[in-house]
Amino acid sequence: MTASHDHAPIVPREHLDFDLDNPDIPKYWMSGDPFKTRFFDAMSTLFPQGERFFITSVREFRDQITDPKLLQEVKDFTRQEAQHSMVHRQYNDRLKRQGVDIDAITESLEEDLFRHAQQHLTPQQRLAITAALEHLTSMMCTCFFERKELLETSDPRVRAMYAWHAVEEVEHKAVAFDVLEQVAKVPRWRRNLSMVLVTIGFPLTVARIMHGMFKVDGFNFWQRLGLWAKGLWWFYKPGGLFGPTLGYYAAYYKKGFHPWKVKEMPSYGTWLQVFNRTGDPIKAGNALHAAGQ
Repeated sequence: MTASHDHAPIVPREHLDFDLDNPDIPKYWMSGDPFKTRFFDAMSTLFPQGERFFITSVREFRDQITDPKLLQEVKDFTRQEAQHSMVHRQYNDRLKRQGVDIDAITESLEEDLFRHAQQHLTPQQRLAITAALEHLTSMMCTCFFERKELLETSDPRVRAMYAWHAVEEVEHKAVAFDVLEQVAKVPRWRRNLSMVLVTIGFPLTVARIMHGMFKVDGFNFWQRLGLWAKGLWWFYKPGGLFGPTLGYYAAYYKKGFHPWKVKEMPSYGTWLQVFNRTGDPIKAGNALHAAGQ
């Protein structure tokens, strides 16, 4: 039995309604703050193509998997990621109505992830990138929803979408890693190199998209500069957004690392209990947020 088997089951949840088409969701839904809102919005623009890349990278090794438990986890991982893509496409339609060029962002990602990556990277390298990004995603999910103040005054519908996404990322966070280690046999140095590259490339991509969003929003050069100065302080100040995640992040490089050795969201069980009782992802998202520290 592998370490990945000792955890809550991966449960694909389909046909969820977050009321994302409701026009009364504020443009700057996160505390009325353009920087914080556009940070999350920029990540949403990445998810449909990104989740597709994750699915493709893992499924390239599906025929080599002999462990029936891991094979089932890959299937459930695929279904969860497909649902994430679907919901974030719906949310991205909202951004498109605000003037954000979602089609251009999607085409750029298509070029990077499905043309250049297919031509210049091996399946093992693509899987290593996927495992690294899954670790970063799980890290951010744990950070956002265990610190109550970060999303305190956010719109509950958008917050609920991200809460659901976070819960499911936690459930399947070890799948790509297990395929990487057990099936693809990617060495630790390759795994760690991929994490370094992702650590550089991912925030630069998000920053580029945010910069474009600020222009669409009509902020001039000096206003954008002010947004970045204030936002980077929010990111990197002592006790800021990313400081408390450094231990979680660094664990990936250690010998003997496995995703299930890193602490879960304690409020995961709260979300699950409320969702299973009500079937309402917004109520579950509110309960998860209320359970934060």
